[in-house]
Amino acid sequence: QVQLVESGGGLVQAGGSLRLSCAASGSIFRINAMGWYRQAPGKQRELVATITSGGSTNYADSVKGRFTISRDNAKNTVYLEMNSLKPEDTAVYYCNVETIRPISFARRNSWGQGTQVTVSS
Repeated sequence: QVQLVESGGGLVQAGGSLRLSCAASGSIFRINAMGWYRQAPGKQRELVATITSGGSTNYADSVKGRFTISRDNAKNTVYLEMNSLKPEDTAVYYCNVETIRPISFARRNSWGQGTQVTVSS
């Protein structure tokens, strides 16, 4: 089992900043890609940003230049620094982690429980 614990969501005014964290624990041999997704009411879940084990990043066009994804491999943690927040960034944010299990080396894809981000205008 892999557990993902998210933190850092909340209510912020437009133009403000928030930092999300997601810590992975459990049966982990190695962590491959880590990422953040979001889902607004009535909409499908969408990719926000991803980061590979080597540090390569990918961002949705809507957040480029405003959000920064990073990871601390020693802590098995991924972060999302969100600046210049807009009301349209309001959503539940989910972290996603691909891990390699010990012994079997099987890949596992896990989701966090989600954290609410609300941006007021």
